[in-house]
Order: sequence, then structure tokens, then C-alpha cells
Amino acid sequence: MNDKTRLAVLVSGSGSNLQAMIDAQIPNLEISLVISNNPKAYALERIEKYNIKSVVIDHKKYSNREDFEEEIIRTIEPYRINLIALAGFMRILSPYFVRPYKYRIMNIHPALLPSFPGINSVKQALEYGVKFTGCTVHFVDEGVDTGPIILQAVVPIYDKDTEETLLERVHNEEHKIYPEAIKLYSEGRLKISDRRVLISP
Repeated sequence: MNDKTRLAVLVSGSGSNLQAMIDAQIPNLEISLVISNNPKAYALERIEKYNIKSVVIDHKKYSNREDFEEEIIRTIEPYRINLIALAGFMRILSPYFVRPYKYRIMNIHPALLPSFPGINSVKQALEYGVKFTGCTVHFVDEGVDTGPIILQAVVPIYDKDTEETLLERVHNEEHKIYPEAIKLYSEGRLKISDRRVLISP
């Protein structure tokens, strides 16, 4: 791929995965736009020194989800975005949003999908008593954490782990595999066959 992949990142909170994407310095990637539904998100402060365009679209100002998502789409369109990355974006996207961007939206989930989808995944893993958890980068489909899996990283669970200590180690792995998945996409190396995401050499 000769042209740079133009990335939009959707955030709600601290933006640590966004920071990992910036730090990775992926050669043929341009982070063109950051959108936050939370005007107080620390992620917005993170990007000030990088001269990355940011927009706040507060979901609370919209009477329904479709109007909120329509505003996101209108904001994204002028940037000719190739890929959308959800990085701690605490809103579930409807089929209305997902369908036009099929296989062009990625998400990171703090568990080894299909185990422990949804919220509080680290807490779920601890309470269930599994010996390993981890994180998953996947394409977003019309379900919740059900899209084709791109990359996964395994994190062991120790007897003394708390939700906080385990989450920290999971986040450390997220910051490695999310930029890697985006890099693979930007290099044109991801191919989807049924539910499998194949990585070309």
C-alpha cells in the first residue's frame, strides 16, 4: 500500500491505547482524527502535543443513538478515513454505524474472546477461576465482541492477583498487540476468510 492509512480513533477515557498507537510510529499510518464522546477524557490532553485533530461529540446531547452515530459519520467523512480504532470507547455501536465500515473498525477487548465478552471482563475471569486470560484485537461486527479475531495475547493469572494487578498486565499486552494489528492492516496483510483473519507474510 503506497498511500498512508488514515486512522480515526474513538475514545472515552485515558487513551492509553491511543498513546501506544502514537508511540509505535507505524510508518504508513496517519492518525488523522480522534473523537471523544467524553469532553473530559484524558485522551484529549494526551494528543495536544502531537498536533492531532480532535473532536468532542457528547452522546448526552443527542436524543437517540442513531443521531449520535450520524454525527460521528459526518465528522469522519471529510477525512477519508480507512480504518477506525475503538480505544476505550464506552459506547456500543449499532448496525447503522458498523455496516458502512465493515472490516474497517477494530476494537481491543481485555479477555481472550470468545470468553468473557462485554464489561468487567477481568473481574469475570478472576471470579470464574481461569488460569489464563489476556486481550483480543478484533474487527467489529454487529454483535458485542463477536467480530473476527485478529490478534490475541495470553496473560497468566496468579493466586495473589487482584482486579487491579491483573488489569495492569492485560493493559501492557494491549499496548503491544493493538498497534501491531493496525500495522498489519496498514500493510495490507490482513485477509478475512469466513471467520478467520489470515495474516500474509
